[in-house]
Amino acid sequence: MDFSFDESQETVRDLASQIFTGHADVGRVREVERSDDRFDRALWAELAKANLLGIALPEEDGGSGLGMTELCLVLEQQGRRVAPVPLLWTQVAALALASFAAADVRARWLPGVIAGNVVLTVALSEGGAGDPRDPSVSVSPDGSLHGSKPSVPWAHVAQRVLVPARSGSDLVVALVDPHGPGVTAEVGEATDRQLLSHLTFDGAHGEVIAGPSSGAAVTEWILERALTGLAAIQLGVAAEAIAKAADYTSNRLQFGKPLSSFQSTSARAADAYIDTEAMRATLWQAAWRLDSGLDASMAVEVAMWWASEAGQRVVHATQHLHGGMGADIDYPIHRYFLWGKQIEATLGGGSAHLARIGTALAGTARPSGGERTAVAR
Repeated sequence: MDFSFDESQETVRDLASQIFTGHADVGRVREVERSDDRFDRALWAELAKANLLGIALPEEDGGSGLGMTELCLVLEQQGRRVAPVPLLWTQVAALALASFAAADVRARWLPGVIAGNVVLTVALSEGGAGDPRDPSVSVSPDGSLHGSKPSVPWAHVAQRVLVPARSGSDLVVALVDPHGPGVTAEVGEATDRQLLSHLTFDGAHGEVIAGPSSGAAVTEWILERALTGLAAIQLGVAAEAIAKAADYTSNRLQFGKPLSSFQSTSARAADAYIDTEAMRATLWQAAWRLDSGLDASMAVEVAMWWASEAGQRVVHATQHLHGGMGADIDYPIHRYFLWGKQIEATLGGGSAHLARIGTALAGTARPSGGERTAVAR
């Protein structure tokens, strides 16, 4: 399948690359990592000025009316620079509001997102091996939320968070103020040095975006786009880590020869490149299916499995190819390792995605006659 980009998509990619390269160099990322909120607001303002914060939002809401593919092109560039901005989570939440919220809710929040004045996020993670499709937060008859959500990204700076919650045997999705009454937050540092919040809801109220009749479908819709966006960031992380490893091993000499000339070095780099190309192909398959209105559930799981499993292999390999420099936290390659490991574990990890792929394959297998269907275990 041809996943080459058209002229407008190449323009989006090149513009995003220019902004991230110009405003998220190593020194700037290090500076933001040491700040209180870990949020590069200057870069966020530049993304807003270029209308990249409205890239996938409908034109009637002030956006550019493009799709998930274009958003993923921007997210890939974020991954290449490991830039600390809440791009994925704000965009996923904004896309959900644009698709499912009432007109007054869209008018209240989406212009601010596009202008860079509003940060949104989504509470999808569950404790332990919990499934985002089966939330532990519940809704009482009076409409108040009770329960907790761990590892909510960027909630410490967000104006609103989308929360899937259990309502009897159904789900609802509510838009909640993470700093409002009935919500307490415990903020901690993640593997990639970004801040995550453990939110506890005890009587909090919010605006219902999707009621019991559509809550499960909307939660799935949100999850698919969050996973695809994570895969796009991971692709950028892996691709840039390989580029840095190639540059380092080509210029680092051992026994009078570049490290890249040794078979063991080149073989490991080649394996990392193959992994990255598999991540690339599966990502664009998932994004294309989402934009085309096709069933993307399997494609998204496959893309995220590759992002989790291959992504962590790549960042391990590229750090090892740097030798002792890979362990130096003043040298930038370690940051790609941290981001790769964080993304690997977000929203389930490789094993969870593989289990869902296996379940889907088992459910679609139809033995005929005396044939037996083999299912990978």
